[in-house]
Amino acid sequence: MKTINYDRRALVTSMIASGLDDVNVMFLAFSLSSIIADLNISSTQAGWIGTITNFGMLFGGLVFGVLADRYNKYKVLKWTVAIFSVATALIFFSQSINTLLALRFLAGIGVGGEYGVALAIMAGIVPSNKMGRISSLNGVMGQIGSITSAVLASLIAPIFGWRGLFALGILPLILVTYMHFMIKEDQITDRGSQKVDRQQAGKISDLFKTPALAHQTIALMVMTSVQIAGYFGMMNWLPTMMQGKLGISLGNSNLWMITTIVGMSIGMLVFGYFLDMFGPRLVYGVFLIMSAISVFAFTYVNSALSLLFGGALMGFFVNGMFAGYGAMVTRLYPHQVRAVANNTILNVGRAIGGFSSLIIGMILENYDMSAVMIFLTSLYIVSFCFMISIKNLKQERYQTIHTTSPALEPAKA
Repeated sequence: MKTINYDRRALVTSMIASGLDDVNVMFLAFSLSSIIADLNISSTQAGWIGTITNFGMLFGGLVFGVLADRYNKYKVLKWTVAIFSVATALIFFSQSINTLLALRFLAGIGVGGEYGVALAIMAGIVPSNKMGRISSLNGVMGQIGSITSAVLASLIAPIFGWRGLFALGILPLILVTYMHFMIKEDQITDRGSQKVDRQQAGKISDLFKTPALAHQTIALMVMTSVQIAGYFGMMNWLPTMMQGKLGISLGNSNLWMITTIVGMSIGMLVFGYFLDMFGPRLVYGVFLIMSAISVFAFTYVNSALSLLFGGALMGFFVNGMFAGYGAMVTRLYPHQVRAVANNTILNVGRAIGGFSSLIIGMILENYDMSAVMIFLTSLYIVSFCFMISIKNLKQERYQTIHTTSPALEPAKA
């Protein structure tokens, strides 16, 4: 009789969950104009929808990170998917901006919790020297989710409107049902769990236990903030700025988005492979420097074709790095804070980096596109400096830390 591989099922379903949360989150991007018209709200009120979602992600990341490290990670993962699924579907019934904001906050709680919990499950199953590649695949699933959201929006919204699109948010419950009935939670490998006292696991304060550890945590938060700021700046503003400069149209930027997402996905796969091979200091160093160069060089794009190729190249470096944070954090922090570390560091980055769209808008009101490029370029230089300051990213230390340094204490030198 063939033995069921619950680890494989858990790994695949965790990645699918990561893709599905991107599908649900991106529904807003493709329906915002319709929501503004239907609910008769201002642009400022509409802007708060995305902001409140980020705050929900931060809250959910903190809460579910603690719960996942303290209790069964896979069970917590199912709850996060169920929450963002139901909350998204309930937006169908929204008749006011306040109801919509409340439901997006709730959906954000589920999405913010899902990320770190899914990565913690993967890290418990996959050897640490392969987590870069696994984290990359997880990141690519997110990009596939974004493309799926765009396709669904183009097919569903014209017929059933924005409410019909959000109603599809209920579909991830199918995955939750499969996870519940087809996977035995106690049969999933969770390396390191036998060393953890569950009553002492998953405290956020552990991420700041010593000055050296606090520096490491804050430095990683700065890096993720830059990561998110660059992503939002690129996806939300660059197509608009370049179309204005060149006087061209890219069909609602769909072609731009597709080529850029393809570049991002390839960048993630390449980054993850080299991360496992050479370690984070070298690979992040190269990608951060190339991100700064490619963003600034994008100022000199002068045709529709170069806009598409430039977007793909920039996406390769700018968002290719995103795949590395999950692998890096799960290695830098021990098992007892694995989920809460991932969720806290990334979701603080989401909350802070999410303001980049607002900052870029303010820059454009007073300066020109070159000032925006200088702003984004400087962010990657700042991230590079913080990355270099993290002692545990030195290759000789990074390759052994997860197996020989289980305590919550970074390298002193």
